Amino acid sequence: MIRLAAPADLPQAADIYEEILAHEEAAGPVYTNWQRGKYPTLDTARQAQEAGTLYVGEEDGVLWGVVNLNSLQLPEYDAIPWSIPADGEEVGVIHTLCIRPSCAGRGLAQQMVAFCEEEARRLGRKVIRLDTWEGNLPANRMYPTLGYRCAGQAEFFFMGFVRENLNCYEKAL
Repeated sequence: MIRLAAPADLPQAADIYEEILAHEEAAGPVYTNWQRGKYPTLDTARQAQEAGTLYVGEEDGVLWGVVNLNSLQLPEYDAIPWSIPADGEEVGVIHTLCIRPSCAGRGLAQQMVAFCEEEARRLGRKVIRLDTWEGNLPANRMYPTLGYRCAGQAEFFFMGFVRENLNCYEKAL
């Protein structure tokens, strides 16, 4: 089941972030380009939960995934040649879609994306946009198979601490 996160979900959401980082450090490869203690953190999840935009995937009381779905486009999005015109509240943006590594390979990321599309439609959005690090091979393979178009790439100064090239995707709803 995928649902809106509650405050009680925040520790497990943070655990998912940490499990991903630990998995990358121990086994590799690195797909996130995240930095422990900087992004994502418990505060990242808390801010999204308090804004009412954090969703969790849960099975038998255990969270298997987490995503922030809102309409906040990063300033760098202005450099992307989007083909689907939309402004402000017409845009749903997927941020920090994470699947617990121990739950990987079960199609859960695709389920989370489908949920985000359905929720964005319910909220009256016309398009979904997202970005992912150029080195995130699984995400860069998955989104086109789900009907997303790569609209371009830009250098982002993400959270003010890491410069990275992010591929930006869009899909009409």
